[in-house]
Amino acid sequence: MPTESGSCSTARQAKQKRKSHSLSIRRTNSSEQERTGLPREMLEGQDSKLPSAVRSTLLELFGQIEREFENLYIENLELRREIDTLNERLAAEGQAIDGAELSKGQLKTKASHSTSQLSQKLKTTYKASTSKIVSSFKTTTSRAVCQLVKEYIGHRDGIWDVSVARTQPVVLGTASADHTALLWSIETGKCLVKYTGHVGSVNSIKFHPSEQLALTASGDQTAHIWRYAVQLPTPQPVADTSQQMSGEDEVECSDKDEPDADGDTSSDCPTIRVPLTALRSHQGVVIAADWLVGGKQTVTASWDRTANLYDVETSELVHSLTGHDQELTHCCTHPTQRLVVTSSRDTTFRLWDFRDPSIHSVNVFQGHTDTVTSAVFTVGDNVVSGSDDRTVKVWDLKNMRSPIATIRTDSAINRINVCVGQKIIALPHDNRQVRLFDMSGVRLARLPRSSRQGHRRMVCCSAWSEDHPICNLFTCGFDRQAIGWNINIPALLQEK
Repeated sequence: MPTESGSCSTARQAKQKRKSHSLSIRRTNSSEQERTGLPREMLEGQDSKLPSAVRSTLLELFGQIEREFENLYIENLELRREIDTLNERLAAEGQAIDGAELSKGQLKTKASHSTSQLSQKLKTTYKASTSKIVSSFKTTTSRAVCQLVKEYIGHRDGIWDVSVARTQPVVLGTASADHTALLWSIETGKCLVKYTGHVGSVNSIKFHPSEQLALTASGDQTAHIWRYAVQLPTPQPVADTSQQMSGEDEVECSDKDEPDADGDTSSDCPTIRVPLTALRSHQGVVIAADWLVGGKQTVTASWDRTANLYDVETSELVHSLTGHDQELTHCCTHPTQRLVVTSSRDTTFRLWDFRDPSIHSVNVFQGHTDTVTSAVFTVGDNVVSGSDDRTVKVWDLKNMRSPIATIRTDSAINRINVCVGQKIIALPHDNRQVRLFDMSGVRLARLPRSSRQGHRRMVCCSAWSEDHPICNLFTCGFDRQAIGWNINIPALLQEK
């Protein structure tokens, strides 16, 4: 009988708690409804030096914050009620098992486990809600300084690499798994030239520093040098796509949203089928290639674990660079000096020095714990490396022991690129995001991505074009498209 009276008392207490929580929620809702319009009306009635558009945006954001925290508060009350109900149920079960009472320690363990589960649920809900609020601010900031200008659609498979010509006329080049490389008008998005000389995936494309020559690396174990001649079409007015989306458009997109390959814009452009020079010495996929300063030599990186240095005029192999323990993933040359950096799956990247013809020194940089996907030079004595270990490291060539800055991210890093003049690093990720950081590791912005704009699949590469008036950053990915962005660098650095 004492057990029954205890159960009744417990039931009455639980009923009272539920009733009080219900009344509390109703009181909260009614009081919130009564004062929803008050702060906004008061703020709108005050004098302010802010422009009306900015003021309106701020008021809207503050309203979103209030609604988010109101919902969070109500969910908190409901979760607390569930915790109380579960504890009461566990206590009742403990008294009914085989007519015997569970020990106080056992009941405490069960209740603690269930409580911790609900507590974790509460933390997750809070984190998701607050992240959404913070994201709304970041999204607004990013859209103000990072705007999508043009999409370049015409490849039939993923795009591995993107590059910008260094001579007039300035064109955009893309290298694709569909065995082709395409040259585009940056202003109009029209395909100008198609190169079909490779019989395997085209993995990289780089332009000669002073001539209309392109260098492509391929899965057919070769690198090709080919000449192009283009006439730029008359540019059309560019629509501002940044105003066509709202904060709620920042959502995940499925692979069904990729550009339709049936609208092939490259089918009617001039085609180049034969290279000027084919560089053949590798025994595996050539994953990347680049021009040395002056354009008289090229370097290639391969899955056969070597990098080769070629003479452009004779096509002869000058040096074979060995030492990596696994496949190479990328190679890059210094813009003003005879330096080459190669990266590999062996978690290292190597610096090769050809400034002294009689001495070819090599330095090994160890600091990553997974594949180094790329390493690139900046002006001066710095190298920036990105890895599948989700980090980017900035190194001083005079001190190889440890990086001077480390950027930690939430996704693997692909082929990075540095805006040399402003020292801004563009990081393309496996998770479809592209983020911008400075050389000290401070995050500056994230490129907008939604159901209407941005990449739908993994972003493979980025490339800066600092002097172009319309687009100064380009990205490409597995969604078969390249994208031209306008980054307001002064505004970006001012916000920093």
